[in-house]
This record gives sequence, C-alpha cells and structure tokens, in this order.
Amino acid sequence: MIDLLVAGGGPAGLATAIHAARAGLEVVVAEPRTGPVDKACGEGLMPGAVRALAGLGVAVGGQPFRGIRYVGPRHQAEARFRTQPGRGVRRTDLHAALSLRAAELGVPVLPLRVDSVRQDDASVTAAGLTARYLAAADGLHSPIRRSLHLGEPPGPHVPARYGLRRHFAVPPWTDCVEVYWSAGAEAYVTPIGPNLIGVAILTCDRAPFDAQLTRFPRLAGRLPPAVTATRGAGPLRQRVRARVSGRALLVGDAAGYIDALTGEGIAMALGAAEQLVRCVRAGRPQEYESAWRRVSRRYRLLTGSLLWLRGHPALAARIVPAAARFPSVFTAAVNGLA
Repeated sequence: MIDLLVAGGGPAGLATAIHAARAGLEVVVAEPRTGPVDKACGEGLMPGAVRALAGLGVAVGGQPFRGIRYVGPRHQAEARFRTQPGRGVRRTDLHAALSLRAAELGVPVLPLRVDSVRQDDASVTAAGLTARYLAAADGLHSPIRRSLHLGEPPGPHVPARYGLRRHFAVPPWTDCVEVYWSAGAEAYVTPIGPNLIGVAILTCDRAPFDAQLTRFPRLAGRLPPAVTATRGAGPLRQRVRARVSGRALLVGDAAGYIDALTGEGIAMALGAAEQLVRCVRAGRPQEYESAWRRVSRRYRLLTGSLLWLRGHPALAARIVPAAARFPSVFTAAVNGLA
C-alpha cells in the first residue's frame, strides 16, 4: 500500500513528497495539470525558504535580494538580511526545480484529480488510489478541505483581498524587494533576473492591473510594457478550523491562509511539509495540528498584526513612517520572518 498520497503537485505538494521519499516512505503525487505550475505570487523566497530548499537538495536560480524596502509617498525604510540573501525565482522555475528533485527520488506524479476522499481506520481512498495517509496540498480554495468540512467563513467585516501579478523586462534598480504602499493597496517589486522584475499587487479592489498600478505613480513611471499577462488569485484569506481529519492532513495554502503581506507562503509550506511527514512516519497524524501551529506561529502573529493595521486607514498610513523612524525594530521584524 502507498504510505502517503499527496493531492496537488505545486510547491507544497512536491515538498511534502520529497520529504516523504527522503524519509523512506512510498509516496505518490496526484496532479491533473501538466507542465510547470504557475500562480499569482510575489515570487520572492525569503532566506529561510532558500535554506529549506537547499536542505531538500533543491537548487533554485533566479536573482538574489538582500533585504526588504518599504516605500511610501514621503518616507521609505530598508531592512537588510543578517544572514544569507533571499532569491527572486519565477514560480514556474521553482516548480521545475522541485519536480526535478522529486523525479530524482523516484516519486511518481500521476495525472489525477482528487476532489473528495473516503477513509476508514486504516486507509484513505481518493482518485482510485488507496494509501495509509493523504496530504491535501490542493491550494487556496482546496476542494478536499471543502469535502472534509474543515473550512470556516472569513468572519464579519473582513474585506476580501486579492493578488495580481505581471512581469516586466527591466533591470532591477535595487537588491531589495520593494513594497510600495498606497491608501488601498500594496505593490511588491521582486528582482527575478538580470533583466526581469515581478510586480505583484495586493488589494481589496477588484480592478484591472493597469488601474491598480495608477495608485503607485512613482513605480508606474519606471515600468515598460509588461511581458506576461496578468495572473490573479483570491480571496486570499482562508480560515480553517483544523488541519487534520482522520488520516487526511492539510498542507500549504490548503491548511489556511491569512495574507501575502509578509511573503512567507513558501517558507510556511516547506516547514509544514516537514512536520506533516514526521507525524505520518511516526503514525501520529493527530500531532500535526499542534506542529503546524508551532511552525506558523510567527507568520500568523506578524501577518495578522500587519493586516489588522492595514484595515485601519489612520494606522495604515503610519506603517512606513514608523518603519523609517524605528529602523532597528523594522530590521528585527524582517529578520524574524527571514
């Protein structure tokens, strides 16, 4: 019998499969899409994510960046990483690198879609396969999470936020990821290559990318025509009441998501994947919930706090000035996430 069936072949699913294979488990990935898997994201890997990928034997290219810079209408603040750089990597290149590593370890990736599961005390059955455990890595709007009734409403008075991303063929003008702040949105500029940057916009307003970009005239004036089409995602916030249901465990965005404000999605997925495999290998899946909470504690605290400030216009307007006024605090927060 298969030890672990992974539903979803994005970064979270492939990282889970790689951890499982390295732990000596028989693992199969079910992924209906063929070719590199893309999604709307900022494409910046923080130093912790780069280290975690290296620990899995996954080599990524891209462009190094050495800190985070907040840019407001009148102030800016910069925090440098104290350890190694992060890397800006096209999402398709990250997927290709993870796929290559999974193939090196002999992990089968089957063109199957998992929408629901059946389980008993000894096994889980999905997409015609039976395994001892299932890892649901099927994304932000996880069908498996929905079928297991693990999701929760976003809560009253919580505005939905969305992400939009394009790429521009222009040399990066800084070795930082820049975050431009406006009254109702943020724009993340990530160096991807010697002549390529990615621009991701997070907003509550469901307007087209070009309309969103007018909020950032200082940034818009530096950009040539885009070289990729707009890719979007959202609503971003996904509340989950539990990450474990019997022998099914949620990982990656399927396990719950607050916001992309701090750029920690990949690092979170990598850390959770390691803990999921540890719990499955020990035969104690029920321990994964507390392990996930430990791994995600800092992300949930800092991202939740920043998002709360973002939701109060008078306080949001002070984020960049405060970071500029207290650079040591800003640097400590950035390195805490890094």
